[in-house]
Amino acid sequence: MDDQSLPASRGPLIYRQSIWTRLTHWVWVLCLFFLLLSGLQIFNAHPALYIGQESGFEYDNAILRIGAVNTPDGPRGQTTLFGQTYDTTGMLEMSGSADNPTFTGFPGAVTIPSYRDLATGRVVHFFFAWLLVGTLFVWFLASLINGHIRRDLVPKGRDVTGLPRDVLDHVRFRFRHGRSYAPLQKLSYLVVFVVLFPLIILTGLTMSPGMDAAWPWLLDLFGGRQTARTIHFITMSLLVLFFVVHVIMVVLAGPINELRSMITGWYRASPGTAREAGDKL
Repeated sequence: MDDQSLPASRGPLIYRQSIWTRLTHWVWVLCLFFLLLSGLQIFNAHPALYIGQESGFEYDNAILRIGAVNTPDGPRGQTTLFGQTYDTTGMLEMSGSADNPTFTGFPGAVTIPSYRDLATGRVVHFFFAWLLVGTLFVWFLASLINGHIRRDLVPKGRDVTGLPRDVLDHVRFRFRHGRSYAPLQKLSYLVVFVVLFPLIILTGLTMSPGMDAAWPWLLDLFGGRQTARTIHFITMSLLVLFFVVHVIMVVLAGPINELRSMITGWYRASPGTAREAGDKL
């Protein structure tokens, strides 16, 4: 079927995603899911975050602390963020009834495993962390060879000039399905691959005493192990935010078309888009 035989309201099918992009994409989804939930299990072992160099075993520079306090009405969950304290009973730290309270940072519904088990959480976390690193290396090598990075992720002059209009189109929920990524997509993916992924990997390594012994410059780079832990947590939160926005954009732009692209590689472009099936990512 040629382009002229397509209905006027439908654009051509183009081959947009290579097998390497699709495979690594779904492995990343799996890895980040297990890393998030096992990471919260590890966080629960000490539900507090600090900024600044630590000295000894005493910390007075917490920016986040999740705990519980006794009140006349019984124990209450309490979270302190940048000096402001909030009652988070039933959500963070304290759940259950006043007669049978359960004390934990994040509830078992969002941790792996669901019960308190730091050792298992660490095993799961480290396994998927190294799987993520290996998959990133495979993606980078394949994308470098087939030109995906140069062609589709590195912003060009027209992307910079077209960014304001693309932002406005997204605000208006106007999405054009083209062969290449839109300027806002390129910028988002660039931040994830160039900033967030390297940051979360390096801060994770900084929390390892073995890596600190091998690469002591990591402690100087991130201001100590506790500050690295805080940056690690914040970076994870930004990746979760990216994932939520990414899913919303997929739904708004057409979930069937977007999922088909990430499963089969074929993508329905907007009318008037030239067919470029031979130009593979």
